[in-house]
Amino acid sequence: MKFDKKYINTRITGIVVIAVLVMIAIIAKAVVTATVQNREWKRVGAVSVSDTMLLKPNRGNILSADGQLMASSLPDYKLYVDFLAGIEWWYDSLGVDKKQKVYDPVQLAEKDSMWTVNMDSICRGLVEICPKYTFEEYKSHMLEGLQNRKRYWEVCPHTVLNFIQYHEIVKLPVFNLKNRNRSGLVAEERNNRNKPFGSLARRTLGEMFGAKDSARSGLELAYDSLLRGVPGKVHNKKVLSKYLSIVDQEPVDGYDLVSTIDVSMQDICESALREKLHELEASMGVVVLMEVKTGDVKAIVNLMRYDDGEYYEARNYALAALMEPGSTFKTASILVALDDGYIKTTDYVETGGGICNMYGAMMKDHNWHRGGYGTIDVPHVLMVSSNVGVSKLIDKYYHNQPEKFVEGLRRVGIGTPLGLPFDGAANPNIRMPHKDSKGGYRMSDNWSATALAWMSIGYETQIPPISTVSFYNAIANNGKMVRPRFVKGISKNGEMVEEFPVEVIRPHICRQEALDDIRQILYRVVNDKDGLGKRAGNPYFHVSGKTGTAQVATGGGYKAGHNEHLVSFCGYYPSEDPKYTCIVAIRHAYYVASGGGQAGPVFSKIAQRIYSKNVTTDINLAKDSTAVHVPDVKNGNVVSAQYVLRELGLKSAGGKGYEWGLASAGSSCVEFQPVKVSDNIVPNVMGMGAKDAVCALSNRGMRVRMKGRGKVVGQSVASGSKVVKGQTILLELN
Repeated sequence: MKFDKKYINTRITGIVVIAVLVMIAIIAKAVVTATVQNREWKRVGAVSVSDTMLLKPNRGNILSADGQLMASSLPDYKLYVDFLAGIEWWYDSLGVDKKQKVYDPVQLAEKDSMWTVNMDSICRGLVEICPKYTFEEYKSHMLEGLQNRKRYWEVCPHTVLNFIQYHEIVKLPVFNLKNRNRSGLVAEERNNRNKPFGSLARRTLGEMFGAKDSARSGLELAYDSLLRGVPGKVHNKKVLSKYLSIVDQEPVDGYDLVSTIDVSMQDICESALREKLHELEASMGVVVLMEVKTGDVKAIVNLMRYDDGEYYEARNYALAALMEPGSTFKTASILVALDDGYIKTTDYVETGGGICNMYGAMMKDHNWHRGGYGTIDVPHVLMVSSNVGVSKLIDKYYHNQPEKFVEGLRRVGIGTPLGLPFDGAANPNIRMPHKDSKGGYRMSDNWSATALAWMSIGYETQIPPISTVSFYNAIANNGKMVRPRFVKGISKNGEMVEEFPVEVIRPHICRQEALDDIRQILYRVVNDKDGLGKRAGNPYFHVSGKTGTAQVATGGGYKAGHNEHLVSFCGYYPSEDPKYTCIVAIRHAYYVASGGGQAGPVFSKIAQRIYSKNVTTDINLAKDSTAVHVPDVKNGNVVSAQYVLRELGLKSAGGKGYEWGLASAGSSCVEFQPVKVSDNIVPNVMGMGAKDAVCALSNRGMRVRMKGRGKVVGQSVASGSKVVKGQTILLELN
């Protein structure tokens, strides 16, 4: 075959020319698009790509000190169905232009057959998942939405569905279609903060604004930036008449907070406080339990009485409530005077008959009507909580220099701002007097001749309970004052990312000699026969602390208004090597007010229960060396019994070759007495466990019924009787 070279060359040349022209056209088009049509294409692109939207990250959890979940985010949902979405999908599948769509009722009904066919199944499923409405109500509701072509019709009217309900509903017919455009199901997801332990530490953990998904209080607000995480970014791009979601930046989930709260300790504190509040019909109560060395707040309870007579966590009184602390403040007053070297524990003060005129105002002790305490030493001033004694001592040395006394209160820590991260946390409010040009004290400071005396016993000052317990904790911690810590650190995926260190506010709140003196006095308040804090004590370990009782005016002032009492006890234990510091404060209108008698027992109950949690004793210490410890062995399977005894290191004798036998305890070993067993004779199953007895009787063809639990104490068919196949035997267990 002969090839025509001229013809071939002509064809190749033509192809090359066409290719070159196509390339030139492409390049020309690209140039025109990039220059002349640049603005127009940007406008089209802007229409095709929607605005960037945020992808919400998962909010971090709040964990207890031992890793238990205390607050977590579980979504809840409101479900809607777009009954027109199915029709829109059908038109789109046919390629019908939007402008040509005509919704003919007959045609719509035909295309909606998937709804009519599955309606009963859907409604039956809704009744099972969310039984708020009946089958007829659900069906009537859904048919109304279908017939009226509703775009966003609520599936379960006026109902917020939880995570489980939502995932069950999306399994129902039609709703389970993967193409959400066709099913028309629209889910509105909301972030719901769940607290598995209910009200425990509710105000400290904090609350969320559900609709806004933003923190409003507590740890939720204080550490919101860590819990919230970082949102991602996504935009929708139109491709072939459909929008695709394109993720530009993945969201970063929030960190988990590892709190210092111990769930079991929190429960112990809340239970003990709630019981006493009910007894006194109190208006509110507070407990704060702090670990001495670290300042970790292991439990914090804030209970307020509501109209129904029950107590709920309504406000974080421990951190935010400024209260006149009463007699627990006297410890600070005496410590300042000891630290300044003005008084010693061997000094005496005359309290007389328990009533004293302080610059025109009468200062009284609680026992003034019984003649007072007379002349007492400095330790007894605190032990019996003498108002006259404390005010006389402080007024004697600081009346002409009250600013030095206030500076001392700040120095020892009770007047020091703690700098807590909580919104609304209060700082101690202790007035500082200032001298004017004439040497007197400025009227603007609201200072009077009686101010110092009443301030020294816990009035005319406002201290939040957290400041009081931090001060006593510093005494327990050998003078080192640490900042209360509510969060130990942050974790991610179960691994600690960062641990928050213990923060020292003051390395030493006073001289060591003064500290030793005040610790000895606080010990005597509880453990000495004259101390008023005896009921806070414990027979198993020593407690140190101070009682407090203050009058609280609830309206109209102390004289005209209705008065309540704030009773409290603040202390630490064990006295010799303190582990925990705790304050109990209760406000009530009961006719008798006693910090030692009302708050003290609550402290004692909390201390004993928590102390017992950490007591571990070697069981061998309880053994009597002269006793022989041989366990009781139930009648039953000899082989199994011998195996258990062998693992326990105990000797056993007899029983070889017998399936069943009677076991008895000897002085040094367990001896099995042989019992001849016949398949035709009802065995003696007395003393056996249920498993062994059933096995022995069933193997002989008998039916067994049991009553009770434990070991067999009675059998309805006597042993030694002839076995009747299929016969029922009743066993009584105890």
